[in-house]
Amino acid sequence: MAKRRGHGEGSIYQLPDGRWRAAVSLGWRETKGGQLIWRRKIVIGKTRYEVQEELKKLLRDQQRGINIDPEKQTVQEFLEHWLEQVAKPRVRAATYASYDWIVKKHLVPGLGRIRLAKLSPQAVQTFLNELLESGRLPRPWEKKESEGQQDKPQPEPGLTPRTVQHIHATLRTALDQAVKWDLTPRNVAMLVDAPRVRRSEVKPFTPEQARKFLEAARQDRLEGLYAVAMLGLRQGEILGLRWTDIDFATATLAVQQSLQRVGGKLSVVDTKTDRSRRSVRLPQVTLAALVRHQGRQEQERQLAGTRWKESSFVFTTTVGTPMDGPTVTHRFQSLLKKVALPRMRFHDLRHTCATLLLAQGVHPRIVMEILGHSQISITMNLYSHVIPAMQQEVAARLDAILAPPAPDGFATSFATNAPTDPVN
Repeated sequence: MAKRRGHGEGSIYQLPDGRWRAAVSLGWRETKGGQLIWRRKIVIGKTRYEVQEELKKLLRDQQRGINIDPEKQTVQEFLEHWLEQVAKPRVRAATYASYDWIVKKHLVPGLGRIRLAKLSPQAVQTFLNELLESGRLPRPWEKKESEGQQDKPQPEPGLTPRTVQHIHATLRTALDQAVKWDLTPRNVAMLVDAPRVRRSEVKPFTPEQARKFLEAARQDRLEGLYAVAMLGLRQGEILGLRWTDIDFATATLAVQQSLQRVGGKLSVVDTKTDRSRRSVRLPQVTLAALVRHQGRQEQERQLAGTRWKESSFVFTTTVGTPMDGPTVTHRFQSLLKKVALPRMRFHDLRHTCATLLLAQGVHPRIVMEILGHSQISITMNLYSHVIPAMQQEVAARLDAILAPPAPDGFATSFATNAPTDPVN
């Protein structure tokens, strides 16, 4: 026989098997079929006190407006809804494609069956660790050992720390929305340590190498592209340039969009951030390279005849179609090899621009604007290796202003401020 509940305890009673049960009314809810049902949150415990304390907590949370009974959806169901209703309308196409790949290829197989409300930091940490150890998906061109590949060295089975970082960041971003929607009380991904990634060393051109590279590029049909890259633009921003973005009269270039491969095809997308949309002043060396490039493209248009596909892009193939990033990178590295310059990534031309500007004493805020960084801290962190030299130059300038004049007939050593041999 069920015992009566105490005053103010809510619906608490003892079950025939000796356990205690409590219920909190949640009100009317509409089912997927459109039917209204009265729902309750049920709590069962071994003792009356245990259930009573849990009931008090539920009632207190309910009064504060907290959802005490989030829907019983799985992580997979939530992530699929988040992709379609939150990520897709708000982020760039390339970013959405990255989210979609991570969710479908990693998060759903690894965590999808878990109830969202039951997802724990321990489960997420284990999942990330497993990705590092054996999470790499097989490439389409990799054959199984049974197909005669057992004698060839097999690649490492785990994902790189950088890739696992991206997966962790995607989950963290999605769970932020789950918290806002009151589907889970906390973002468990924020309680998990992502793998540490060693920052790759920036190896830009020296001034001498940069001049050698641009001189070698004079005979290359992509001379103008390389010259623009030395202004610090991202590869996608360069490939997305249109002739209307370049003002030869004022020697300025407007970064308005980017060209990236999304879903297997080249697409015009928004710039990486709002600050990436910027105007860049063109030095004479770049302006001259673009004028020569314009002449080359006109010659290619004439040679192509009816095969020419008008696209309005500044940098195109020999028949006018948009250029692909990997093709540009391959041609760039071939040119480096041809002129005996160190092998580097195409993106290192952007690093070269920033490093050379900072080394010349250009203020980091100006460099930030040229590169299109969203925050100056990004600029300072990326190019911290250049800052000590800048500080040394500042110290030298202050010394020249503030140091007392040297005695007649003596020179002053900058390093020690001590007298040196008399000047003849």
